[in-house]
Amino acid sequence: MYKILKKRILAPDICLMEVSAPRVASSAQPGQFLIVRVGEKGERIPLTICDFDPVAGSVTIVTQRVGASSRKIFALEEGESFNDFAGPLGVPSEFIHEREEILKEKKFLFIAGGLGTAPVYPQVKYLHGKGAHVEVIIGAKTRDLVIMEEEMKQVAARVHICTDDGSYGFKGLVTARLKELLDGGARFDQAVAIGPMIMMKFVTLTARKYNLPLIVSLNTLMVDGTGMCGACRVTVGGKIRFACVDGPEFDAYQVDFDEAMRRQSMYKLQEKDADHKCKIGLGNGQ
Repeated sequence: MYKILKKRILAPDICLMEVSAPRVASSAQPGQFLIVRVGEKGERIPLTICDFDPVAGSVTIVTQRVGASSRKIFALEEGESFNDFAGPLGVPSEFIHEREEILKEKKFLFIAGGLGTAPVYPQVKYLHGKGAHVEVIIGAKTRDLVIMEEEMKQVAARVHICTDDGSYGFKGLVTARLKELLDGGARFDQAVAIGPMIMMKFVTLTARKYNLPLIVSLNTLMVDGTGMCGACRVTVGGKIRFACVDGPEFDAYQVDFDEAMRRQSMYKLQEKDADHKCKIGLGNGQ
């Protein structure tokens, strides 16, 4: 059992949990994910790693309450436990293989959409520790949904906040802020985008015009997390890849986003049905 050490509400329906998992914490790397399970018969849920502390033996995850299984996770409190907390899984971010003296000379830009801010954080934290210059664009629909701003400011040279409604920071989409930065003369050696699939698609279309190297994370496609279910199949560079075992990070310009978005919508009916049953069960006190 994996005990929840801390729980904090970041925004409406979004919570952060620090979980005791020494073996995962000792081997985790930026860009990886894990599988969690609530209850002996619970669904396997892939979640990207938000942070990890090998000394304390803890791993941090962020969950948004959107469906049946995420509601069960969200309902857990400090002192309670996950049945399974397996990982780290997936291929770590490519930059961890670069020498520190090389990273010190590079400038990185991360574009985080909504919950994508959570997996962006450990990457920015790692690069900050290596002396790289890192800037972050965080996008959200409204001010209340901006998460981890203060944590990000501790490890990034600049944090650019964007809200769709203009209630905080730059008014507009992350693509508009990206274009404004690049048109203003900002130059980056590498960009990384993590967030909703549609956001990553349009970030890719925007970045392509500036020949900006771009990596995207297809973590939202994952279901089983081991490659056995095949749900996260995606075409990358004309070849079939699995987001969970070959990724989740890929060269953005090689990804077939239209195919990925079609695949992402495959289980909408099942998710809706499961959520409906979950709400009925909650209403009956089950």
